[in-house]
Amino acid sequence: MNPLQVLTDFFGYNKFRGSQEAVITAVLQGHDSIALMPTGAGKSVCYQVPAMVVSGLTLVISPLIALMKDQVDALNGLGIPAAFINSTQSVSEQRFISEQVLQGKVKLLCVAPERLFSGSNGWNGFLQKANLSLVAVDEAHCVSQWGHDFRPEYLKIGMLREAFPDIPFLALTATADPQTRKDIAEKLLLKDPLWFISSFDRPNISYQVALRSDSFQKLMGFLSGRSEDSGIIYCLSRKSVEDTAEKLAGLGFSALPYHAGLEKEVRDRHQDLFIKDEVKIMVATIAFGMGIDKSNVRFVVHMNMPQSIESYYQETGRAGRDGLPSEALLFYSYGDSVTLTRMLENADSPEYVEVAKAKLAKMVQFCQLNSCRRRYLLTYFGEKPSEDCGNCDVCFRAGKQLDATVPAQMFLSAVVRLGESFGMGYVILVLRGSASAKIQGAHKSLSVFGIGKSQSEDYWKKLGNALIREGYLVSVGDPYPVLSLSPLAWDKLKSKEKIQLALESDEFRQGLVGEDSYDKGLFEKLKNLRFSLARKLGVPPYLVFSDATLVEMAVHYPEDAMAFRRIHGVGQLKAERFGDDFLRLIRNYIIENQLKPKKPMPQPIKKAAKSAPAGTVSETLRFFERGLDLEGIAQERALSPKTVEGHLVDLIEQGKIPVGSFLTVDEVDEILGEYRKQDTGFLKPLKEFFGEKYSYFELKVALAHHAYSKRTGQ
Repeated sequence: MNPLQVLTDFFGYNKFRGSQEAVITAVLQGHDSIALMPTGAGKSVCYQVPAMVVSGLTLVISPLIALMKDQVDALNGLGIPAAFINSTQSVSEQRFISEQVLQGKVKLLCVAPERLFSGSNGWNGFLQKANLSLVAVDEAHCVSQWGHDFRPEYLKIGMLREAFPDIPFLALTATADPQTRKDIAEKLLLKDPLWFISSFDRPNISYQVALRSDSFQKLMGFLSGRSEDSGIIYCLSRKSVEDTAEKLAGLGFSALPYHAGLEKEVRDRHQDLFIKDEVKIMVATIAFGMGIDKSNVRFVVHMNMPQSIESYYQETGRAGRDGLPSEALLFYSYGDSVTLTRMLENADSPEYVEVAKAKLAKMVQFCQLNSCRRRYLLTYFGEKPSEDCGNCDVCFRAGKQLDATVPAQMFLSAVVRLGESFGMGYVILVLRGSASAKIQGAHKSLSVFGIGKSQSEDYWKKLGNALIREGYLVSVGDPYPVLSLSPLAWDKLKSKEKIQLALESDEFRQGLVGEDSYDKGLFEKLKNLRFSLARKLGVPPYLVFSDATLVEMAVHYPEDAMAFRRIHGVGQLKAERFGDDFLRLIRNYIIENQLKPKKPMPQPIKKAAKSAPAGTVSETLRFFERGLDLEGIAQERALSPKTVEGHLVDLIEQGKIPVGSFLTVDEVDEILGEYRKQDTGFLKPLKEFFGEKYSYFELKVALAHHAYSKRTGQ
């Protein structure tokens, strides 16, 4: 089976993304390789596809124990035999899986480095017996002490490299600066590795930074209208996690806390509820997320500034893994850098402190930008973007300058009259002529008292934030910051120049391509169906289908099995398991809403390519023409019988092999007769009807002959 066939049949996609195909080709040619790809770019496909192409075992080394079960469940759900071994299992479970591996029944095995290198467990001998063919090192940045998530156990992977000199190693990561990249190659002892560095751009994520004053109220504004979206809110301390989650829950939001201080059972339960979409918002410390492969996280909010661009990029990258529009909101205060600097200074290594402070300075710079934030991020990771992104808060404001001279002068004058000794809240009270007991008597006689009463408190807050953001005001001090004028503001006031301010975008979703082009009513119904099916199966909804796959269904309205199979993300096994339910819903929706039929989707690449069998399929044809049966071909070619069955079905559909080689005319007629009656297009109900009379292979043979006859008119 070739890589594209694996991608199509198991994953439901008809072409690779980005550098996936190049990485897979290098791996299959036996090269050591390092792949740097942004989160959501499909790094795992780079070892999952080869695992099904090569004979033998693919070993995946990953620190994410919490993620292993989800990954393995997802692969098994696609029909890929996978397993994991880690500390959450009993000895008998681990022994059973080891036996399955040695019997060749597992193609992909996930193991944590702690497990792999603990004690004298004889892993090298076990892997020799298991016919090891590929080692994938996930989260490879963990090998570097300069990375943001250093794991000492990763340093031992080089020993495994030496023990298996002829096996290709593939290192994968989403975040690595130049020093970390060097460490990955050196400390894993990779041999002349090929580098594949994809763009770090996540174009579907909108970036926004806001001042942390009134951050909870701003958070409420951000969350309004997003009650059905999944999101993560990061806080710096456990206490702030608890407080924020409690406040949100008290206001009716579906939110739970997650931090290391909670009992493991509580953490696991909260994480499970979030993954299964039964809770929408997880409020967490940065301990949360490394073990999450949830594709439909729509937003990530940082209530405090992260300590490095790498951390920020990785944490925001947990949003929008399905490629749909998603948002990253960060609340920033100068006090964050002070707090984080103090925390860093407690480290033992002066060299580490120096590097960490430099990274923190870059993070502060990002927060204070007046230019495109995405360009800054991409430049940090060594790219040279030629233009602004148009999808961050700075770009949203660009070209939306308003003449705010009069209200800005009022605000600045109030700050001056108050001796530059008060915060924004008090300044606004004075401007609006408040009767609050907080107002000092002397301030009621100021010329600025009440001059802004015609405008709302919210108006003045937005104006004040704009003056800070664009450098007219300086806000210093924490937790009670005081406003003062910058040299720029004094120059503007003295010269009586106009003050132009950029508008804040109230609509953070900026209509990314495709967002408004699908039927939202159908999408919600599909989500509800997915949720109910996932609940019955006890799996996260995104393991049934991703949001991106549901969006495509809500664009094309597939009404039959063939159209359904063309939807990206619908592999053969998922089509057979879930197709009936989804097609029934879509057909009913079309009838209920009196929708006109959509134009059919274009044929996928794999259909167009079937007119001329090539490579491995042609090889199967040659063996068949020599008189070998299915089992004989599988044995001769060292392939699984299932793979050879797939080749033979393809060859029948192309007319290269006559259907009479496997079924009589009467048998074909009987199968096709029932197939037409059922009108579902799927094998499962057909198999249930015939029981043991016909195998799945024989049913596929009959349908392949039917497809060939329809196409050729024979």
